[in-house]
Order: sequence, then structure tokens, then C-alpha cells
Amino acid sequence: MSILIPTVPDSDQLHRDALTVLQPGFDGTEPPEWVHRHIAAGLGSVALFGRNVTGQAQLTELCRELRRENPDLLIAIDEEGGDVTRLEVGSGSSWPGNLALGAIDDPALTRDVARELGRALAECGINFNWAPAADVNSNPGNPVIGVRSFGADTELCARHTAAWVEGLQSAGVAACAKHFPGHGDTNVDSHHGLPLIDVAEDLLRSRDLPPFKAAVAAGAKAMMSAHIMIPALDPVYPATLSPAVLGGLLRGPESRGGLGYQGLIVTDAVEMGAIADTYGIAQGTVLALAAGADAICVGGGLCDEETVLELRDAIVEAVRSGRLAEDRLADAAARVRALGSWARQARFGAGAAQSAPVEPDLAIGLRAARRALKVTEDPAQPFVPVTERPYVVSFSPESNIAVGDETPWGVAGMLAERFPGTRTRSVGPEQAEEAELDALAAALVAEAEGRRLVLVVRDVHRHAWMSAALRLLLTSRPDALVVEMGVPQAEPVGALHIVTHGAARVCGLAAVEVLTGLPSVRG
Repeated sequence: MSILIPTVPDSDQLHRDALTVLQPGFDGTEPPEWVHRHIAAGLGSVALFGRNVTGQAQLTELCRELRRENPDLLIAIDEEGGDVTRLEVGSGSSWPGNLALGAIDDPALTRDVARELGRALAECGINFNWAPAADVNSNPGNPVIGVRSFGADTELCARHTAAWVEGLQSAGVAACAKHFPGHGDTNVDSHHGLPLIDVAEDLLRSRDLPPFKAAVAAGAKAMMSAHIMIPALDPVYPATLSPAVLGGLLRGPESRGGLGYQGLIVTDAVEMGAIADTYGIAQGTVLALAAGADAICVGGGLCDEETVLELRDAIVEAVRSGRLAEDRLADAAARVRALGSWARQARFGAGAAQSAPVEPDLAIGLRAARRALKVTEDPAQPFVPVTERPYVVSFSPESNIAVGDETPWGVAGMLAERFPGTRTRSVGPEQAEEAELDALAAALVAEAEGRRLVLVVRDVHRHAWMSAALRLLLTSRPDALVVEMGVPQAEPVGALHIVTHGAARVCGLAAVEVLTGLPSVRG
């Protein structure tokens, strides 16, 4: 139960500004009383997550309620499309993610997909999206970016980042390019620890910065900082807390090697292990603001009033003690309010009358997912479409926190809908460790006897247990059909090998169309 705290007087600008720069989350599908109270006291943003969404009508009403005290309130969400979805957390996304769009490499299509996703957000009342990921996925073993990136090529990532930003913002939703200055060359998930990127500054500038420069040129309203250590830029602080990275590299003029960015800078979530376990969320918040951040994301994990009060009071105390300049806080709060004003005008226009919402074209996501497929056939095993109930084995690696484990993925459910009686089995690293792989493979082959065998994997190149199990199964069943829904680094195997470049629902639908030779109902 939240603690009832008297509303901060409107005259206390310091407290209002401290609230304005916070972007907290909350639990439930309706706004708690404390959220309304703090919005009235100055809170400038609210963050929504999958736990807050059950459907479009509910989300629309939720956003309407949140704006009761402040029509300029920023309502933020982490809706990348693809594997990271909050709008469709229970069903999987209607939009292919970045890797699929990068595989197609049609910037006009990327712009169209982002525009339609933006329309879906705007239709519900969301005006700030923590997307797109502009990271260049230069490390194929990256545990947290992967399919969230447009790819491993810098220029490809740059042109698609710009197109995505333009498309989203044409729908009146602020884009937020992330994770500055680039999270692609990491082998540690910053949700759990502090990644280190120990490379020369010249490489960072040539490889990782161009997509962010493209986002700036495209008019991105926000940038999100990364919780990563880059000694070449700052040997002391991670990027989120670094004046050299935020105030220098991102804000600094181009004449001095900066990007000259003047929009909003928001942190990645301060309760992530990279910050919380090394600095604590309160100190991390103060350091981030002092470094040049304008808004503090919190609430994916810590989503209560006590967290808001802790951070608000830490900011106020830092100003009063001189650790945070009052004009720095005032500038940050002003940037938050300016973006809220832009978002309101983008949706309603300069006047008070609301413009008619434009319904999103949901079919474009499936059309794009089809184009992203890469299909390889084994000449020795002529492919015949699946026409009756198959046996589907899905190899499920542990999901990273950004993706979450509540969003369904794969093709098993879709094949079961088409062919009642389909048998399915999910195998994770725990099962592979508990059972000898030889015995596990033998059991799966026995269970699949008399049925077409479909093997679904995700980043098989990153998981030795998965690669070994796949090899054993294909030795016994070379006629098996393989669907790779992660980053395609391993060689194609199986009688038919389908690369979807992501695990969004539409990517699964596109794969099922190929497996069965039958089109989906929609698209």
C-alpha cells in the first residue's frame, strides 16, 4: 500500500522540477491514486509496460485517465515491434522488428512500418516511444541486442534508423533512438551487469555513432543513454552518468566532435543492474542529471510510489547541497515539458479540437515479415508442404529482460491452430542439462515418429546445447524442417531452413505460410 504524502505546493518549483524529470511506471491497468497526485504536483512523464496493457480499449482509457491532470503528460512505452512489444505482450507483435526490416533493406518500407506502428500507439494515446534501437550489432554473441538491431552493417543501421524515426514521428509519436553511444558490441546484458566496450575511440566513431547521427538528422525527439563502460570516452563513469558522453559527445557542437543534439536525453532504466548494483538508483539518478540527462527512466522493476519519492528527494537534496546545479535541473525539466507540448500539438494541432485518428494498416507488418524470410532447401530432400498434424520442438533460450518471457514466440501454436492434434514440445537449457542430449534426442525422435518434424530455434549460434541437440536430431531425421527466429549466424540445416529474422507473431505467420504452402487469413 502506498504512503499518503501531502501534495507538493505548486510554488515549490524545485520539487516540481524534480518530479518532472522522472519517468516512473506503476502496477495495474488503472492509474493508482498516487500517480494522479504526483502528476498534479509536476510529474512530467509516466511509463507503461506490458503489465499495464490488456487491450486497445483499456489502454486508450488508461491514457485518457493519466492525462486528467496534465494534457501535456508524456506517456512512454517500450514498443520496438518485433521481439520487444508491450502493446501485444500477450499475443506477439503485428510488426516485424529491426533485424527483419534490415534484412529487407527497403528504407521506404521501414518508414511505412514505423508510421503504422506509430498510428497504433497514437490511437491509444501514447505519445513517446523508447525506440528505435540504433545499435550496430557488431558482436554476434550480444545477449541483449541481437534481432533488436537493424544489423551488423553501420550504414544499413543508419539509413533504417533515420527511416524509422521519420515514420514514427509522422504519426505524432516522439521517437527515442537508443542506446547511445551504441550497445551492439557487448557480451554482457546491462540489465544484470555493467558491460565494457574496450575499443579505440576512432572505431566507436566510425562504427557505432553514424546511426545516432542519422537519428539527429532525422529530427529524433529523444535519445536514450546506454549503461555501458567505454574507457576510450570516459574511464570513470558509464555512458549514462558521463558528462563526457552526454554533455560532450552527444550535446557538444559538431565543430568539437559532438553530435550537436538538442533534444531530450533519457536514461535507460536506472534500476538495471549496471547502475543500481554499482551506484544505487538515487545516486545514479543525480549523476545522470548532472552529466546531462533530462529524464530518468524507472519503473520496469521498481514501480511504486516509494521509488518516486526516493528519487524526487534525492534530486532535491542534491540541488540544495550543490551536487546538482539548479539551472541544470531546470533545463532538464524544461526539455521534458517542451516535448510534452510538442506531442500534444502533434496530436491535437495548435487548437483545442482533436483531429480524427488515422487507423493503422495492420496488414503491412505481415507483408514485411514475408519479405524478410530467407528460405534454403536441401536439394537431397525435396520439400513438400506440411499438410497434417506435425511434431514441433521449440528450443527456448532464456529470454533477456527487454524481451520478457510472457510474450509467446515460435510456430507451434500457429501450426496447432491449422492442424488440430499437432504435438508440441518446448526444450530449454534446464532440460538439456538434466537429460543427456543423446537420450533427449532419442526421446524426441521417438515421439515424432510418423509425423513431420519441425524444429524451431532462436540464436542457435549462441547456445552450444541447442546446436548439439539440433545436430543430433537432424542425424536421425534429416527430413526435419528448421525455423531460425533469432540472428542467423549458423549455417542452414534441415530439409528446409527458414530464417525469419525475429520472433514477432507476424514472422511466425510468414514462416507457417511457407511450411504449409497456405496463406494466412490476413494480409
